[in-house]
Amino acid sequence: MLQTSSLHYSYPQGPSFAFPDLHVGLQEVLLVLGRSGSGKTTLLHLLAGLMSPVGGSVTVNGTVLSTLSGSGMDAFRGQHIGLVFQQPLFIRSVNVMENLQLARTLAGLPADAHRANQLLSELGLDEKATQMPQSLSIGERQRVSIARALMTSPGLLLADEPTSALDDANCLRVAHLLQEAASRHGAALVIVTHDRRLKDRFTNAVEL
Repeated sequence: MLQTSSLHYSYPQGPSFAFPDLHVGLQEVLLVLGRSGSGKTTLLHLLAGLMSPVGGSVTVNGTVLSTLSGSGMDAFRGQHIGLVFQQPLFIRSVNVMENLQLARTLAGLPADAHRANQLLSELGLDEKATQMPQSLSIGERQRVSIARALMTSPGLLLADEPTSALDDANCLRVAHLLQEAASRHGAALVIVTHDRRLKDRFTNAVEL
């Protein structure tokens, strides 16, 4: 589902990063660990097609991302890549259900209330569909973020520092939810983080 080769990136008048080759199959989980400044966020942005590498390649579901145009990359990302960030961003003027449906609209897909309700139920959020995002707890927002990332049935789920702001109990809970949700929906999962508490949770790990 995900493969990188000789991937590297250089910022103008800034640091350069060379990344190890990655290979993640369907329903596999990869933990990418790195300290601050090691290029974790840069790597995640390259994997998501939010940035283009200086050299090397990223292949997702058989498509080399660098072959896509800007609009083509946006469409491909919307349908094949789900993103979960440390600080979930929602449209504050609409409720949880509408935020989930927006993920499909932006990907050019029809609304799917059944899938939204199914994901909310799986993540213990049945009664939160009509609530506004800002009324939710931090843990609830993170779970809604996971549901939103899965709305388009992506083959690849990318999580950027999803646990670093959480206490130990919620850290392990979110890690379990991510792995369980990815597995249930047939997605590969890559977690990019400096949170070393996850090292004992995931055996397949790479250090930057």
